[in-house]
Amino acid sequence: MAEDIIETIGCDLGDKQSELCILFPDGKLERPEPIKTTRRAFAKFFKRPRAHVVIEVGTHSRWVSELLEGLGHKVTVANPRRVKLISQSTAKRDKKDAEWLARLGKARDALVRTRTKLVNHARGLVKSFGERLPTCTTESFHRKAWTFVPAALKPALQPIFRVLEQIEEQIDAFDEQLKQLAKKYPDVDVVAQPKGVGILTALVFLLTLEDKTRFSKSRTVGAFIGFNPKRDQSGDCDKQLGITKTGDAFMRRLAVGSANYILGPFGEESELRRWGLELAKRGGRNAKKRATVAVARKLVVLLHRLWVTGEVYKPLGYRAQRSTAA
Repeated sequence: MAEDIIETIGCDLGDKQSELCILFPDGKLERPEPIKTTRRAFAKFFKRPRAHVVIEVGTHSRWVSELLEGLGHKVTVANPRRVKLISQSTAKRDKKDAEWLARLGKARDALVRTRTKLVNHARGLVKSFGERLPTCTTESFHRKAWTFVPAALKPALQPIFRVLEQIEEQIDAFDEQLKQLAKKYPDVDVVAQPKGVGILTALVFLLTLEDKTRFSKSRTVGAFIGFNPKRDQSGDCDKQLGITKTGDAFMRRLAVGSANYILGPFGEESELRRWGLELAKRGGRNAKKRATVAVARKLVVLLHRLWVTGEVYKPLGYRAQRSTAA
């Protein structure tokens, strides 16, 4: 089970020896000495608690994955470039930035989710007393909503508003660090053109894909990040299931967050928003959720297209602009 896994191990398979990188739950990284690419050496090293082992596709990946699964490990066979991002011992700038960004990004993400929960709690409490707080962004909630809180609830909600103010200060501090990192990656400005795509999302996108030329077609990026739907084609049935979730989970969550903004009350008018809202109208209990995932999938394809071409993004008329250029 996933909860039994205590570490993630990236394994860069070489013909004679393989390099390893261990990522522990607390974020600590350890790079052991390379091991020989033999059954005996792998069996000896991986006689350890169950781990998630990421290995690259290649000559040795089949027998290595079978051996490791036999030892009880969870194994993911990935694109070689993704494994090298984890396991290269001669760390490049992008690798160090990716490691740092993963830590900072996840900490910021935790603050953002905590802020959302506190805002929803405050709104729900006020609503239970027959009142409503004004519509505003979660970022501005602690400033704009306080004066509308009923006097009887202010003693109970004041600590929450203070925490929200402190969270906002911490998020601003993280954002400042992200801005400094973004200066090293000029393409961030190109990728972050659509409203709702922030610096964090743009940076994670660039460092997750690593190289814009690795995809011959932008539409394959959706599958790479794990947004393509699974299918059950048994017999006469061709039932569409959930998405594959085979790519980077953090990147996927950021893309979904951007899609939620695009479809939300503060999203700017755009072809992508119109398409998503129309999709959400098609009914069914999960229509809105499916529409959000679909918009996220289209969004990452769009971001790659912008990255490759360097085009100026126009919320309305972008498709017509592309057709004319073609």
